[in-house]
Amino acid sequence: MRIPTDAEIRALHERYAPSPEAFELVWTHCVIVARIADSFGRNRLGPGDLDMALVRAGCLLHDIGVYRLEPAEHYVRHGLLGDELLGAAGLPETLRRFCSHHTGVGITRDDVREQQLPLPDCDFVPETAEEELVMYADKFHSKSTPPRFLTAATFSERIARFGPGKAKRFAALVDRFGEPDLTTLAAEFGHRIT
Repeated sequence: MRIPTDAEIRALHERYAPSPEAFELVWTHCVIVARIADSFGRNRLGPGDLDMALVRAGCLLHDIGVYRLEPAEHYVRHGLLGDELLGAAGLPETLRRFCSHHTGVGITRDDVREQQLPLPDCDFVPETAEEELVMYADKFHSKSTPPRFLTAATFSERIARFGPGKAKRFAALVDRFGEPDLTTLAAEFGHRIT
């Protein structure tokens, strides 16, 4: 499989973004997530553990579905919308899955049913180490207004409202990958750490 270049992925973002502001918000977030994932790849994983080129592409693509959300649409649908958008653009399932399988710490069929989520009745959980790393790196930056970085403790509090199983899953990811040093990124992008 040919992995698209950063420039090709950026061009997709530019094509689908409904406004320059939306592009700036989502693209910047995706770049930050890629930088966080790269820091894990360099600092915590051994050579050859993961396909870091695939991880980078996954990070840069994972939130492209945000552009397709309707104002009243449930945010949880952005991953599925991104998967569909990339499919229509001719990208392979390997890349599309980064969109549909990165939300929270994974959305299970039981989550869909119990929370009555507007998603198909199936699992949306990472199945590869690359998908898992993209999902995990995404937890440390929020596109909120204003955008901000999240510590592991902050995200753990947020995910705990979905049950102890979700908090336990996140804790296992922290144990596996560690916590990123957000200080340099926060200074570079001007986003606070909470």
